[in-house]
Order: sequence, then C-alpha cells, then structure tokens
Amino acid sequence: MSGIAAIPVIDISAEGTDEAQIAKELVDAAVEYGFVYVKNTGRDISVEQVENAFNVSRALFSSPLEDKQRCKIEKNNRGWSGMHTETLDPKTQRVGDFKEGFNFGDFVNGKATQPIPRSIEPHQAEIAAFGEACHTLCRRLMLLFGIGLSADPPDFFTKAHSPDEPSGSTLRFLYYPPPSATPEAKDSDVRAGAHSDYGSVTLLFRLKGQAGLEILTPDNKTWAPVPVCPPGTENDPSPPILVNIGDLLSYWTNGLLRSTVHRVTFGGPGGANGAGPTTGESTADPRYSIAYFCHPVATTRLTAVPSERVEKFQGSLDDAEAGNPYAERKVLTADEHLQMRLQATYLQLYSGEGK
Repeated sequence: MSGIAAIPVIDISAEGTDEAQIAKELVDAAVEYGFVYVKNTGRDISVEQVENAFNVSRALFSSPLEDKQRCKIEKNNRGWSGMHTETLDPKTQRVGDFKEGFNFGDFVNGKATQPIPRSIEPHQAEIAAFGEACHTLCRRLMLLFGIGLSADPPDFFTKAHSPDEPSGSTLRFLYYPPPSATPEAKDSDVRAGAHSDYGSVTLLFRLKGQAGLEILTPDNKTWAPVPVCPPGTENDPSPPILVNIGDLLSYWTNGLLRSTVHRVTFGGPGGANGAGPTTGESTADPRYSIAYFCHPVATTRLTAVPSERVEKFQGSLDDAEAGNPYAERKVLTADEHLQMRLQATYLQLYSGEGK
C-alpha cells in the first residue's frame, strides 16, 4: 500500500495570479501525475451548483427501477446503466462494476434530448447549466495547457473543443451502493475497474467523507488513495475539483501528458480490494460522484499538437509504462477513439445482450 496520492493543488482563480506560472504548474502536474486538484472558489462553478447537482443525482438514483430502465443506456453513450452493466477492466474483472450511472448528452433550450427519469424532469435547466459551466472550465484549462506547452497557437486545444459542434462530451452522475447492499461482492472485486478516461480531461466532483478513488502511482506498481479534501483544503467551501488527463490529451501530446489509470474500490486494507480510506473518509456509506468528460469535436483528427516540447517527446507512446497505454500509433478522429473504448467497456450492449 502506498501513502495518499501526492497530487498538487492549484488555485487557477485567485486574484493576481500569473497565468504563465499557473499554466506551467498544470502541465508539470499532468506530466508527472496525470491528475491535479483545482480549487473551486466559485468563480467557475458555484458551490450551490455543485450541491444542487448532487441533490438531483440522489433523486435520480432513488427513482423507481422501471423509470430508470425506461432510460437505459444506448450505443450513443446516453442514458442509465445499472449494476454490472459497465466493465471498465474486462481483462481482470470477475463481474461488471458495482455501480449505477447516468450519462447526459446535449440539452436544447434547457431540455434534455434523451429520455430522463420523471423525478428529475423539473431540474433539466439546472443540469444543462451545470454541464455548460463544466465545459467552460474545461476550455479554460485547455487554454492553460496550450500556454504551458508553448503550443502554436496557444488556443490549439480550445478551438478543438467548440461547444457549438457535436462531441462525445458527457456529464455523468454516479452512484455506488454501500458494501452492505452488495453482499455478493468478493474480496477481489472493485466498485469501478482500473481504467484511464477516454476524452481530453475529466472534472470529478466528490462529497466529503466518501472514500474509494485510487490512482496507480507513477511507478505503475502501487495504488494510492486520492482524498476528497487534500491537506490544506479541509475548510474550503467545497472540495477541490479533481482534474485528470484523458487518453486523447495524452495521445495529442505523444504521451507527454499522462493518462493515469485509476479505479474505485470497496476500501479494504490492501490487495485488490483497495489501499484503504484516508483519515476522515469511509466506504461504509453510499458513494456519489459527478464526472464531466470533456471531448473534442467528434471529427477532430488527433495529430500531435504543434509544440516543440511535444515534438521532442515523440516515441513515448511505444512504452507501455509511459503516457497513454491505450493509444495506437496512427491518426484517429476523436469519435473513432471513443467508439473503440466504448465497445470494450459495454460488453453486453455491443454483443446484443444488453438491448
């Protein structure tokens, strides 16, 4: 077992910050860890928006089963997925993940363009606004990454993430039942299998006291728990937003930015079942989290970013222990890569058994 993950905390919203310095710190964290905490002081996403989103999530997952099944996930990656539907690490998992999820796609004039449970229909405009705020923050992070990499032009990534064109960007609500509700789970099981994320960056929102997330350390040998509130943020108005690099941003940078493998465990002491929760956190209760997976426009070709630093780093994708282990040495579009990963994750859906 490793100690807690040594992930940097960066305040990108503080008054008088040096943008170039913040950009450098973000890139350094992405290179070494693939994860970074961003302090959420309310400038980008308000504390109230986050609290409201979690309230809607609780209402969604407590909806009657038949209402959720009416919104079952389809091959467009939109909708509800029940227990064991998703298998994030099919090579090692005995059964699918011990969680439920709900993926939101586009909203038009504050209305969902997909079936949603009746319990959350009155909250569609709130969900839409929260997703838009997440995308805006992601585009700001993309600009900072471009600046930190000395990309030419600096807004290379930002332009590829236009909010006005179709993409795989997804707002996802997640619910993990408490261990007491899953007595069939074995010591070798995990709540969410080891995986890297599919898109450019992910924003992860969590609730204080709810443990379970672990990352594979840079040496790729040990798992380290990722506390909801790292040291120094315990008294912040809300936990910092955890940002991680996805496969596509790693691919775009020839593996310079790390797409780190992570998982969610039941929190047992060591072994496959987890490194154990950090102080003040527990896995005994239900766990809720919200993830925003930011993807580039679907037709974007994933050629290397025009950056001298990235060019000097060419070749690292051939090393299975560096950069993104899922990337292939060929030019894909963003949508082609997403479809490849979805087919590996939703085994039943794509085999015809989940229709």
